Amino acid sequence: MTLTIKPIDPVSRPLFAGVVSGIDITKPLTASEAQQIERGMDEFGVLVFHGQAFTDETQMAFSRNFGELELATNNLRDGRDRLGAHIADISNLDQNNNVLARDNRRRLFSLGTRLWHSDSSFKVVPAKYSLLSARIIPDAGGNTEFASMKLAYDELDEETKAECENLVCEHSQLFSRALIGFGDFTDAERKAFAPVKQLLVRRHPSTGRKSLYLASHAGTIVGWPIPEARAFLRDLTEHATQRKFVYSHKWTVNDLVVWDNQQTMHRSRPFDATQVRDMHRTTVAGLRSTMAEAA
Repeated sequence: MTLTIKPIDPVSRPLFAGVVSGIDITKPLTASEAQQIERGMDEFGVLVFHGQAFTDETQMAFSRNFGELELATNNLRDGRDRLGAHIADISNLDQNNNVLARDNRRRLFSLGTRLWHSDSSFKVVPAKYSLLSARIIPDAGGNTEFASMKLAYDELDEETKAECENLVCEHSQLFSRALIGFGDFTDAERKAFAPVKQLLVRRHPSTGRKSLYLASHAGTIVGWPIPEARAFLRDLTEHATQRKFVYSHKWTVNDLVVWDNQQTMHRSRPFDATQVRDMHRTTVAGLRSTMAEAA
């Protein structure tokens, strides 16, 4: 087999999502294969691998080809975690593999993933790649949508580009969850979710291309009045999530989708909450903060 990467939509979105074939990534990669995949990530920002029957161990092994793994924070997890320290539990299941009740606190918190966001932008050093493996999917719904922040930046007018340059935002899960009306935080959680600073425009460490760095976690712009900042960020998000910048992935069992948080946003879509949706995510850590990137 020969590893190939082709655009999923070569006509209207030739430089965004790509589909990878000719490789079984549940087995160890050669250095050349890992480099080819990383080059594909630089080019497309989102890569889709079909038919990859991962275990958590083989998913972690594949992910480590691209850097160190983040610890899975598993925010607001009630009771014992189902999965290990490096696997984020992106499911609607409790520790006994039962579907969460509609009013379950963890389920309500997780509804924030339906807002456009970038993984770990609320951390001082945000994430590089996220890798999501579909183990069980519902009969319908539950798609994941991805928006290209490099294409969105390219199509800003020059005046807006100039205004965005050098702006610093504060990111926190307190901001994103407030948007869906979730405020049930303990004092310890509020301390853990203290806002962190991120540049609004960042330059990709591999390609040098500029992109917007947006997320529902962004609640303020340093030095701006809050109402003005939030109105400006909302306008940018509306621009950046136009359909021409968006790829919607319809999951099949054993899909693995990898996305580059340095140049994309994403969001989950609704599904029948009485059905099981079991997704396991590994996250490759970034190397430095966006503030350090600008230094």
